[in-house]
Amino acid sequence: MNCFIGGGCKNGKTSYAQDLAVSFAEAQQVPLYYVAAMIPHDEEDRRRIARHIENRAGMGFETIEKGRRITEILKTCSTCGVFLIDSVTALLQNEMFAGEVPDLSAKRRVEDDLLKFAGMTGRAIFVSDSINCGLSEQYVEGDFTEYYCRALAQTERALARICGSVTEISYGMPVRFK
Repeated sequence: MNCFIGGGCKNGKTSYAQDLAVSFAEAQQVPLYYVAAMIPHDEEDRRRIARHIENRAGMGFETIEKGRRITEILKTCSTCGVFLIDSVTALLQNEMFAGEVPDLSAKRRVEDDLLKFAGMTGRAIFVSDSINCGLSEQYVEGDFTEYYCRALAQTERALARICGSVTEISYGMPVRFK
């Protein structure tokens, strides 16, 4: 079953997703993959990555660092495994802001990749930072941050529609919607 886990930054989404992925993989006796999508840009990013590596140590994950075009990993991984994708937020950011000018077509590409990934595996756990709160009613041309937030919200909704489980983590507590 594909699962979507959203919530605010640093609310425990990854820890929750890791425990869920491990329990799925153990119950089904299949490989366990952690798809690390964050491409570090500064020391804070590197510390966050180090914390995530430390937190999942000994849990049985094979870590795959893939910040873009994640369906490519299915060429070398067992599609019957459990995949924790951390995170949808980073994947969209990596695609949209890879060049000098924001790529406004990245949303469609990332969303298509994620939906294809879910369909090909059936055991993907998608983690995303829900940062779309407080958007204005009207998009202002050239406001790429707002465009990114809207694109992320649309991608999250598309994933929520196809996932068998949708959970929000708020203050470390899971609230299951589906």
